[in-house]
Amino acid sequence: MEIGIVGLGKMGANMARRLSRDGHRVVGYNRTVEVAYDLAEEEESFAPAESLEELVEELEPPRAAWSMVPAGEPTDQVVNSLLGVLDPEDIIIDGGNSNYKDSLRHAEVANEAGLHFVDVGVSGGIWGLKEGYGMMVGGEERIVDQLRPIFETLAPGPDKGWGRVGPNGAGHFVKMVHNGIEYGMMQAYAEGFEILRKKEVFDLDLHNVAEIWRFGTVIRSWLLDLTARALEGDQALSDIKGYVEDSGEGRWTVFESIDLDVPAPVITLALQMRLASRQDESYSAKLLAALRNQFGGHAVKRDEG
Repeated sequence: MEIGIVGLGKMGANMARRLSRDGHRVVGYNRTVEVAYDLAEEEESFAPAESLEELVEELEPPRAAWSMVPAGEPTDQVVNSLLGVLDPEDIIIDGGNSNYKDSLRHAEVANEAGLHFVDVGVSGGIWGLKEGYGMMVGGEERIVDQLRPIFETLAPGPDKGWGRVGPNGAGHFVKMVHNGIEYGMMQAYAEGFEILRKKEVFDLDLHNVAEIWRFGTVIRSWLLDLTARALEGDQALSDIKGYVEDSGEGRWTVFESIDLDVPAPVITLALQMRLASRQDESYSAKLLAALRNQFGGHAVKRDEG
């Protein structure tokens, strides 16, 4: 099957590699066109395009163009540009981490133009090329089935790790909640290992603990596998700053929980801890210390500077 990929960052390029190596013909466009030409030298079934127009010309109708650019304005630009060059019955796929509300809007304008829209929440990161990608797909059942060969190739297996979860918007909605859960799981591991590290009297080997937990325990997971990998060699993580970004899905999950009256304290607190990690100095912590001193005479640590 043919597929066009717009955006050849790490994930987009690896998806193109996985598809090409399985015999699919892939046409790729990247704003920095040299990236597409470099990939073409690697993969026999990959063809570079210097513009969206050229990408469309290289594909046989009905075409499928898969956008792998950042959410928000970049995705808006790609979708709007594709609307201007694709023909009725062609398909636009958004595999970025878009807000599901944006996907609903994109589906509406695509349908008005006689095109089809599919939103795909993609998980797997840099390991997807080897392990396959988990994909949560939203869109018309007929169109998703038409794209089945692409999903079966990208997934960990033809019948696992992917599926249509509902109509337009559902794919990115499910991926949003997936990432919210991920926040909570990561925070639990981080807090647990900090408790272990603080118990200095036991002089625990954290990498060894992680390796033990990886097999047979109820908290084993791929995230724990990655924790063990991160702790190997330097348990102090001395070259890493404790500054944690969030890509958006976690906070969107928290917003939805509020809108839906669903209590989600773990995900909410995990998001708040990411925000706290970005503060070199916390004014709220200073005020808490001052208040304890005011009402209880508790000692405060003074800034020596």
